[in-house]
Amino acid sequence: MTAAGAPWRIRQATAEDCGTLLGLIRELAEYEALTHLVTATEESIAATLFGPEGNAESLLAESDGRGVGFALYFHNVSTFVGRRGLYLEDLYVQPAWRGRGIGKALLRACARIAVERGCGRFEWMALDWNTAAIGFYESLGAVQHPEWRLLRMTGAALARLGTAE
Repeated sequence: MTAAGAPWRIRQATAEDCGTLLGLIRELAEYEALTHLVTATEESIAATLFGPEGNAESLLAESDGRGVGFALYFHNVSTFVGRRGLYLEDLYVQPAWRGRGIGKALLRACARIAVERGCGRFEWMALDWNTAAIGFYESLGAVQHPEWRLLRMTGAALARLGTAE
């Protein structure tokens, strides 16, 4: 997928792109001041996206063979809708490449995948301080749901609950 005349294209990521994806993930974490949370490796990305139990996919935006952005997504399920949905885990475009339509093209490509696969929803989260991203998403028709709060369990708490009798 390429925008007419654009010096970049969007394509499905392959196993050979794990190093590029990891670099972009680290850039995203730096932008969000969350580098301390990154434990991903090329191997874990390969297993998650391309391994026998892989359950996520990624699109890669590239220019001259170099990754400049990505979208990582997977299927979730809505019990109320009774269908699966598409959940966008992360969307990132390098700062030098922003404002050229890459983010919109990545979102459009994900939405197209959701439509083609019969998904009832396409959803994602944005950090509350990232008002530029929120405004961008809303300009495309996304709607915030402030009544919902993300809850997360990791590390010792996850292990404790997962091994409790």
